[in-house]
Amino acid sequence: MAGITGKPNVGKSTFFSAATLTMVKIANYPFTTIEPNVGVAYVRKKCVCRELGVKDNPVNSLCTGTDRLIPVKLVDLPGLVPGAHQGRGLGNRFLSEISNSDVLIHVVDASGGTDEEGRPVKPGTRDPLLDMVFLEQEYEKWMQQIISRDWAKIARQAEQSRRRADELLAEKLAGLGISRERVAGAIEASGLDAEKPASWGDSGLEALSKELRRRAKPIVTAANKADTEEAASNIERIRGMGLDVVPTSAESELVLRRAEAKGLIEYTPGDGHFKIKGSLTDEQRRALKLVEEKVLARWGSTGVQEVLNKSYFEVLGMIAVYPVEDPNKMTDHDGNVLPDVYLVPRGTNARELAYKIHSDLGKRFLYAVDGRTKMRLGEDHVLEDGDVVSVVSAA
Repeated sequence: MAGITGKPNVGKSTFFSAATLTMVKIANYPFTTIEPNVGVAYVRKKCVCRELGVKDNPVNSLCTGTDRLIPVKLVDLPGLVPGAHQGRGLGNRFLSEISNSDVLIHVVDASGGTDEEGRPVKPGTRDPLLDMVFLEQEYEKWMQQIISRDWAKIARQAEQSRRRADELLAEKLAGLGISRERVAGAIEASGLDAEKPASWGDSGLEALSKELRRRAKPIVTAANKADTEEAASNIERIRGMGLDVVPTSAESELVLRRAEAKGLIEYTPGDGHFKIKGSLTDEQRRALKLVEEKVLARWGSTGVQEVLNKSYFEVLGMIAVYPVEDPNKMTDHDGNVLPDVYLVPRGTNARELAYKIHSDLGKRFLYAVDGRTKMRLGEDHVLEDGDVVSVVSAA
């Protein structure tokens, strides 16, 4: 799941609505979002239907004829302000909500038009780079607080028993969805002595918290309000520093999605163009022209789809796999061609895919069949992006 986060009044709810086309309350004041909004967005990936020369009948996803739109879960969280780890604003409650996400989409006001609390100010007043840093710091400080509680006891237990520090820490951080493997990797990357955790001290725990955040809760930055000149200048400056941000205009994406839903235009999320097909009012025509000139012509897209794709495919390393029942016809039991597509982590093997489809299928797994080559695949066979796979199980 991807979590949309950031300080108030930067366009988080607009991003959520644009990505999901679910209308949530959007207003120009802090803490508009009081309860987390959960919706379904889509990542976009080239479909295998054309390569295989078939006409597909998607069931769990959509196909444009060239691309699959694959559903993913997206949660819009209330805004955070500096000092949230100390309980300011909505504080620890929503830091905890953020922890349920696999990747964080940090929506930043790239125009510099909101102060550190999320209050509107003159565009160009606030440096968005400060906002990029603050979210990382708030989460890392909050995580360090959690680790520090009873740390002396944990360190002593690790040194006096056979249980390792990574095991004990993983138990403590289980509620944040952080695995033992990630904890062990973070300890090593932080240069800490895994055999002597009592020697780590505050600086060691700080370094560990930063590394854990980077590994367990990676961040994709959506440089929002990219339709303004102030944002364009800031984005170029930040990119010039070697930092990775995606120019984004959530408001423009929402305009396009709403127009497409009303049948006024042809538009697929992520495209750098649209085609007018309905009768437009002068106001609608002006709005679409601004989107075309201020956003699409400058950045190539509104950036919303790029943020979603980057979050799942680049940062989380997900691949798309097409399970079928009949590997010859590439159909399910109802005859639907390439009916489903699953997003799985890179490195997933055939049996793990079977478990993802259904636990009984995983338990009774015999072998899989490659839909392209018709070759048998063992349970340890590592799947590749775009694989079409049929799982065979015991009766």
